[in-house]
Amino acid sequence: MHVFYTPDIQIKAELPEEEAQHCIRVLRLTTGDEITLTDGKGSFYRAEISAATNKRCMVTILETIGQDPLWEGHLHIAMGPTKNMDRNEWFAEKATEIGMDELSFLNCRYSERKVIKTERIEKILVSAMKQSLKTRLPKLNPMIDFDKFIEQKFDGQKFIAHCYEGEKPLLKDVFKRGEDALVLIGPEGDFSEEEVKKALDKGFVAISLGKSRLRTETAALVACHTLHM
Repeated sequence: MHVFYTPDIQIKAELPEEEAQHCIRVLRLTTGDEITLTDGKGSFYRAEISAATNKRCMVTILETIGQDPLWEGHLHIAMGPTKNMDRNEWFAEKATEIGMDELSFLNCRYSERKVIKTERIEKILVSAMKQSLKTRLPKLNPMIDFDKFIEQKFDGQKFIAHCYEGEKPLLKDVFKRGEDALVLIGPEGDFSEEEVKKALDKGFVAISLGKSRLRTETAALVACHTLHM
């Protein structure tokens, strides 16, 4: 089943230009064919192509199909991006397939990458949402300084994963199912000790993701999966 992302379908019965070109020029669908749309806000739409050109695809909505939430609570992963952009993109894709609600990239003291261009990651999130047959597109936030981020209000459980010594419970043992959750994952050089202390002072709970030392993107994905398990 081909799914097309149409965020403004409630306002405009037309596919965005990039989706229209894929539908008409690549898949060679035409007037009268039925297609499936999603607005990224919780619904599928069964639709029929009513008019088609090389760059435009008009549709008629036949049925609106709401999708119940696939998990409980609001799941937010905030990570220090890796130097290799491919690994950030890999995480964004896989976490969307598993299921998350929000993704933030943190500029930390030991971050090797200080700039994130969100346009490509946004496209990856859309593609992963469609591929995994979800109707909710994760919110992608601009990169933000760590200190500024932890000052923001968050109603829910707040966790920080780090590699420093000390007794830390496993995330799976302290996460309360059904509640909103925010997990901070450090960059390749980990959070600084000062950053960890600042987070703890702001109500974050230090947690472990297991006995293995994980790469940033692996740790972020393990955290995402743990929240689902």
